[in-house]
Amino acid sequence: MIEELVPDQLWSRVQPLLPARPPRRSRYPGRLPVDDRAALAGIVFVLKTGITWRELPHEVAGCSGVTCWRRLRDWSEAGVFNAVHELLLDQLRALDRLDLNTVVVDGSHVRALKRGAATGPSPVDRARTGTKHHVITDAGGIPLAVTVTGGNRHDSTQLIPLVEALPTIRGKRGRPWQRPRWLYGDRAYDYEHHRKALRERGIIPRIARRNTGHGSGLGKVRRVVERTFAWLHQYKRLRTRYERRADIHLGLLRLGCVLICYRQLPTSF
Repeated sequence: MIEELVPDQLWSRVQPLLPARPPRRSRYPGRLPVDDRAALAGIVFVLKTGITWRELPHEVAGCSGVTCWRRLRDWSEAGVFNAVHELLLDQLRALDRLDLNTVVVDGSHVRALKRGAATGPSPVDRARTGTKHHVITDAGGIPLAVTVTGGNRHDSTQLIPLVEALPTIRGKRGRPWQRPRWLYGDRAYDYEHHRKALRERGIIPRIARRNTGHGSGLGKVRRVVERTFAWLHQYKRLRTRYERRADIHLGLLRLGCVLICYRQLPTSF
């Protein structure tokens, strides 16, 4: 089960990026810590199935769900999933599987069953508590960066933070990639100060205008981000937010991006 949830090729990329454990005491060392791969398998199982942490079957990873939760907390604080995500993006660029001239941005609302940071009354869900996932992708829908806000935050507030969160992608000789040439967005991002901020960064905005008819053709490019949300929300733990802590939910969201990028790699790479 562990090998199915965390394949060897994925584990070989994650393991070197995990933080080093503190040395054990020579006297009264206590119990041996749970294997990192087993803990990651438990986290992936919860992400895919949507079960609670305490419901995690012991036979899946050989450890408790609370242990997996703690490991997820520690790895999120250490930036492990960000590092793995950037590594996979480097490898995808080396294989010419990224189209980085164009990026697409959008947001998606999910219901939050518990209050906490980055939650708010959703205007599209009868003011129920919700959270928004904001994502920026390449022209093929590969997620490049994600953020989380309350359900009452407007999509436009995350446009510049998403652009600033774009990683430096290597993988080829020469200067690493840092910014796209074009950015596509829907009418929610139609503000002149956003267009000005993008142009100052050397990015050409391709944002739909409000109060205009459809048929601009921009949707042919923007549609890939909707597929990205479908990829992310196939993981049941991301369809609805159960975590009270925003950093835990964001860690799961970033792990979802890691799994999406990993699926784009050829099995022999």
